[in-house]
Amino acid sequence: MSTLVIVESPTKARTIRNYLPAGYQVEASMGHIRDLPQSASDIPPAVKGEKWAQLGVNVDADFEPLYIVPKDKKKIVTQLKEALKTADELVLATDEDREGESISWHLLQLLKPKVPIKRMVFHEITQDAIKKALKNCRNIDEQVVRAQETRRILDRLVGYTLSPLLWKKIAWGLSAGRVQSVAVKLLVHRERQRRAFRQGSYWDLKAILVQETPFAAQLMTLGGTKLVTGSDFDPATGQIFAGRNLVLLSEAEARTLLERLTDKTWTVTDLEERPVTRKPAPPFTTSTLQQESNRKLRLSARDTMRTAQSLYEQGYITYMRTDSVHLSDQAIAAARSCVEKLYGKQFLSPKPRNYTTKSKGAQEAHEAIRPAGSTFRTPQETGLSGREFALYDLIWKRTVASQMADARQTQITVQLQVEDAGFRSSGKRIDFPGFLRAYVEGSDDPDAALEDQEVILPQLKVGDRPKCTNLEAIGHETQPPARYTEASLVKTLESEGIGRPSTYASIIGTIIDRGYAQLINNALIPTFTAFAVTALLEEHFPDLVNTSFTSRMEQTLDDIATGEVQWLPYLRKFYLGDTGLETLVKERENQIDGTKARTVELEDLNAKVRIGKYGPYIEAENGSGVVTASIPKDLTPADLNPEQVEVLLRQKTEGPDDLGRHPQTGELIYVKIGSKGPYLQLGEKSDENPKPKMASIPKGVKPEDVTLETAVGLLSLPRALGIHPATGGKIQASIGPFGPYVVHDQGKEGKDYRSLKASDDILTISLERALQLLAEPKKGRKTSSKSKAALRELGAHPDDGEPVNIYDGPYGAYIKHSKTNVSLPEGQSVEDMKLSTALELLATKTSTKTRKSSAASANGKSTASSSTTPAKKKTVTRTTSSRKTTATKSKAKT
Repeated sequence: MSTLVIVESPTKARTIRNYLPAGYQVEASMGHIRDLPQSASDIPPAVKGEKWAQLGVNVDADFEPLYIVPKDKKKIVTQLKEALKTADELVLATDEDREGESISWHLLQLLKPKVPIKRMVFHEITQDAIKKALKNCRNIDEQVVRAQETRRILDRLVGYTLSPLLWKKIAWGLSAGRVQSVAVKLLVHRERQRRAFRQGSYWDLKAILVQETPFAAQLMTLGGTKLVTGSDFDPATGQIFAGRNLVLLSEAEARTLLERLTDKTWTVTDLEERPVTRKPAPPFTTSTLQQESNRKLRLSARDTMRTAQSLYEQGYITYMRTDSVHLSDQAIAAARSCVEKLYGKQFLSPKPRNYTTKSKGAQEAHEAIRPAGSTFRTPQETGLSGREFALYDLIWKRTVASQMADARQTQITVQLQVEDAGFRSSGKRIDFPGFLRAYVEGSDDPDAALEDQEVILPQLKVGDRPKCTNLEAIGHETQPPARYTEASLVKTLESEGIGRPSTYASIIGTIIDRGYAQLINNALIPTFTAFAVTALLEEHFPDLVNTSFTSRMEQTLDDIATGEVQWLPYLRKFYLGDTGLETLVKERENQIDGTKARTVELEDLNAKVRIGKYGPYIEAENGSGVVTASIPKDLTPADLNPEQVEVLLRQKTEGPDDLGRHPQTGELIYVKIGSKGPYLQLGEKSDENPKPKMASIPKGVKPEDVTLETAVGLLSLPRALGIHPATGGKIQASIGPFGPYVVHDQGKEGKDYRSLKASDDILTISLERALQLLAEPKKGRKTSSKSKAALRELGAHPDDGEPVNIYDGPYGAYIKHSKTNVSLPEGQSVEDMKLSTALELLATKTSTKTRKSSAASANGKSTASSSTTPAKKKTVTRTTSSRKTTATKSKAKT
């Protein structure tokens, strides 16, 4: 008897194949084999003329979806049909969540098998799990399929109905989404809070005292009255909250107090020791894994899920899309065995810890994310490397720690008095590390973290008189609310019940890809476009960006999965009728003023911020007409202030500042500000000099601090440093988009780059120092495929004999031939990729590039011809601005 088993990916197929009996053939569907049309070219000719065809859902026929087989899946469908012809039984073994159930249902609809069908589910790929799953097959869950389909239809209705409105009113290429738009709103509101923030400042004293060993103490009271702290300031005013009786010290008052307390007697007046118990966190869910991976490993939600998917499909961890914190008895036993073996019985919790899931909508059933199997392989035993090792290590530690004993600590507080000033010293002693021996949230090294967590104080008692060896006055400034990171955004979305954790990775990716946010230093910073879109949606479609409304919608979709709510009446109410989205968009379209929609309202500015074809810009009246100035990309909405607006507009009306004349050419050197920041320009642009020499001003250097000498040096870049002694290649120093660097020209092997360190000066770096930098291994940088090793060599391209290789890139593995790169299809593994398949993918990419090039050429001709048409003169000018920075004292959170 022959059985055909279909899974989603070749990696999963290869792993599961090892655990199936003889006579089982395993094939991969490569993810979804059917979907709604993504473009007009996907729409079948039979329905192309229908008004609903572009939407992909026939709303007048009970929201019937238009499913098509994408071009890149047609060959796969043919292969699956051929494999089914020789099978006596079909087993659908896709993932057990909604997406997996939907894939199985679509396979059933498309393949139309005439043999018996079984639905096999499992949440880990081990021999025991597969054997058990084979014995407990079931039918496809139609309610879960319907719930997934309803989500897909709902997302399409929201996106394809609202997005065209944004194109017309704000800018082409924007998108709206059921969860995406709420997430963007959260980012925008946080940025508005930062903009409304007013800084408060205060001073206090810090002492270093000695009683056998040194310890620190902080000023807490003066004359019996509590000193102000950062939390006492109103972020909207920068003043202390009304009604609070507190002492606020200025710098002068703090220094006067310091002088008064110098050489005075210090006395311990009180000492308190308080025991504290900490319990381990539960095992990972999808959401907590994304959060901790972002904090510890600096992985994006997208990279975390991609890596976790690979670990699951290779059989290293259980299924990675889950809202459950539950562990099976088998997993608990495995974790406790690890604890006893590696740390000793004393580190085991007295009895097994059972965790329960609080989320009502936990649809991914079964278990938390944990190492797969009845025994847990240690990270070192897996043979993994890179991201896979780091993520498995994180999962292993969290799971094992969940069955360990509580950590016992003692908090120590010492009160000291010197004249009328009260100081406090706080310490912490770890009496028993418990689970902290294996896992500390936010730390890669538990042992080092334990040392960092302890603050040891000397043996003190009431009446002791320690000696003060140092007393200093310290200034503090309150800080605006922190911007969202991927981790904190995921946490907020989940706590508000918005979307599902399994979708957060793609949502955050879309927010960045669509230009709604920039990811800078792990912070998600919303753009001016995000402000404009959020303002439009809040004014005209408030429910769609209301967190409570979106949360209720999510709960309704969960109820559809359980059969508590009927899907069709819900869709009709949401989209059709007098209050439905379709009607609302039609009514609002004529009411929305495009100019207003493209304007970002920011308080305290004497100019308007607008969204233009080439990005955000400032617009103001100056008496002789309208002046516009582009806003640099690194200038965020929260940081745009009247002073920066003035600089932008002044440069436009009065021209750029000059530093003086170049000693060799005699030309003036100008300081200008472009969309990418401040830069230098040698001479004026003219017919004789259409492309004057330009040079970026390095990050961290203020334009006003650039001297003529420095400017001449920067304009001389790139600097030739000499010849590499091993290769004979040239070595140069210059500044690029990522800052100052040195580069070694290796000829046919390509160019090898290294960033300069903070202590290096681009204008004075020597050949010797450049060679030292080039000898260092690259860290955290995208490596040129010419100079890095291929993950796999597929062979020579038949057309030109050039190699076709697979490389590892920042967004996953990709195929490269000459100058053409193409990502591996979803679910396709490096090991299973064939040269023939790679050639097809490359050919598709090449033809797409050719069509785009042709279209661009045609557009260019059209533009060129239209540019000869005379236009009315306007008094409109444009320029750009720099970002103003100020020196600050030590920071304090509000």
